[in-house]
Amino acid sequence: MSISGDIRVVVGIDFGTTYSGFSYTHISHPIIITNEEWPEKIGQLKTNTVLKYKDENFEEVDCWGYPALYKSPIELFKLHLGDIPESEKPYLPSKLSYKKAITDYLREIGKLIKKTVSTRWPGIEWHQVLFVMAVPAEFPERSKKILRECAYDANLISNKKTYKLQFTTEPEAAAIYCIDKIPETEIDNYIGRSFLVVDCGGGTVDLTIRKLLKKDELDEVTIRTGDYCGGTCIDQEFIKFLESKVGELAISRLIENHYGKYQYLIQEFCRIVKLSFTGIEEEYKNYELDIEQDCPILKQYITGSKKNRLEDDDWLIGLGFDDVKNMFDPVISKITKLIHNQLDHDKTCSTIFLVGGFSESKYLQERIRKEFMVRVDNIIIPHQPIAAVVRGAVRYGTNKKLIKNRVLKYTYGRSTLRPYNESIDTLDRKRDSGYVLVFKPLARKGTTVEVGQKFFQTSHPENSDQEKMWCRILITDNESARYCDDDGVKELGDFIIDLPDKQLGKDRKVYFELCFGEMEIRAYAKNEYNGNEYSATFNYFDENIAKVADEKFS
Repeated sequence: MSISGDIRVVVGIDFGTTYSGFSYTHISHPIIITNEEWPEKIGQLKTNTVLKYKDENFEEVDCWGYPALYKSPIELFKLHLGDIPESEKPYLPSKLSYKKAITDYLREIGKLIKKTVSTRWPGIEWHQVLFVMAVPAEFPERSKKILRECAYDANLISNKKTYKLQFTTEPEAAAIYCIDKIPETEIDNYIGRSFLVVDCGGGTVDLTIRKLLKKDELDEVTIRTGDYCGGTCIDQEFIKFLESKVGELAISRLIENHYGKYQYLIQEFCRIVKLSFTGIEEEYKNYELDIEQDCPILKQYITGSKKNRLEDDDWLIGLGFDDVKNMFDPVISKITKLIHNQLDHDKTCSTIFLVGGFSESKYLQERIRKEFMVRVDNIIIPHQPIAAVVRGAVRYGTNKKLIKNRVLKYTYGRSTLRPYNESIDTLDRKRDSGYVLVFKPLARKGTTVEVGQKFFQTSHPENSDQEKMWCRILITDNESARYCDDDGVKELGDFIIDLPDKQLGKDRKVYFELCFGEMEIRAYAKNEYNGNEYSATFNYFDENIAKVADEKFS
């Protein structure tokens, strides 16, 4: 195993949008255990990603997980890490930041991990634990930096830059799990062949195609993709259906004043309808929501023609087969589109693995089988698909050599200067020195990079008397980006390099290097004349450094 000598226990954390869980193993006993003991809930592989605070100051957590579900909880805060419009991000009270919510949740799950590990192995100390956290494929690079800060504030780690917190993507961890579940007698049939992992979670669906190079080595074939079309989207469609029957205002008032009753309606729908829906009309049993019996408090918020109609129907709302099918179909169509896009990039893909909690849906399974049975040889749902990510994260932690390479989702580069060119540069970009500040790619989107592979360039100071150089590492999915302020170009990290020996003028070469290590990126620079070295893993863009650099080192 490629693991540091002081590590004794590896813990994988799946911090999910709607459900979270953890698995763990001792490096001397390679059996992976998934936690099934949660507050007020035993026998479940995950618990709800929700928090209930003691008061509106949001300083102290009252309860978390399942016990908080029916108590007007703070929920869906993980989505604030994603690149979605502010208007579409879930509501949070003005006094509570999403970073604090994430920190508080990680602190609670950390307490449970510590209790679990110390109970099973009494001699284990906290510094002997390695954490591996899985993140969605579509999350931006900055999300890992934020999660690292939250983990530090939650006391999971004692140093922000420690190697004892590492990251993998959810589809990457799921891929490792899927290969682990292939019987030893069949593994040779998969070597040299590519397979698609579709991780259908609660909030997101993540996909990637990988190839098994040998028994314990995976190659990434396509750029990781994903979208917000997980299982909770069905719940949202159910709420839209209810709003059409009782009115949006009635549901809004129910959420505001009786959140537990609102959550009860969703959980009953999931238990009775969603989980058992097969998409076969003959197998469907009509479901009637009896408002007087199931949620009588809702009646007082229903008005006008909707109230009159429900009174005539004895306060019964029927969900027919087509109603439920219409809740599923838009969500599943998004998933099948994502799968088609992946398969279009690798027509040799022979197998689809379905994992994640939503993959247990019989209707989703059937739709995918029907849609893709002619494109691939096998469609497989491994045992305990809901635990695929968290168990795969543990395996990754015990042997990171499982991942041979990754395909870059973005183009990585840096800010640098080149001579002004009147045929392509506008005059306002020309600096006093006659140079233009541009975005210079180091590694382009779609490039397959080995773990530990380095990309490098050299540069010289802009001015002869310059004493410092500001280096910005940039990231973009805009393949035609030319300048640092083009659409889609973002600052990933920065540092300032000393340039002594002014007598050498511009003849002071600086060497830049970008290393794609595990899931975090390291930048390195060296003054070739005096040997001074600089590095960062990543001090993400700091506005204060940028301001100083603009004023002093431009």
